[in-house]
Amino acid sequence: MSIQRIKPGPRMSQAVVFGNMVYLAGQVGNAGENPADQTKTILANIDALLAEAGTSKSNVLKAEIWLSDMAYFAEMNEIWDAWIDPANPPARACGESKLATADFDVEIMITAAKL
Repeated sequence: MSIQRIKPGPRMSQAVVFGNMVYLAGQVGNAGENPADQTKTILANIDALLAEAGTSKSNVLKAEIWLSDMAYFAEMNEIWDAWIDPANPPARACGESKLATADFDVEIMITAAKL
């Protein structure tokens, strides 16, 4: 069984496919965007990476979400709730954490299946 690396760089790949599993790196939006716009950008990136890996948000198994401040929880969830497949919601965790730079307020990491 081979490993497929999508958009590999010197430090990490944006996605790794092994068998029927797809692992996405933590995705962030554009520095300086508000949390809602960062979330929209992130979810668009996730859609594109999942499509390149041969799957979709309907097959997301797990999501890990980090916010720079839990005050953004409702704002992020409004965008998230409109994005997820309501028939196939993933397991999910969300917490507060310092992110790579102060310009980022949201980071999302996804694990999905390929069916």
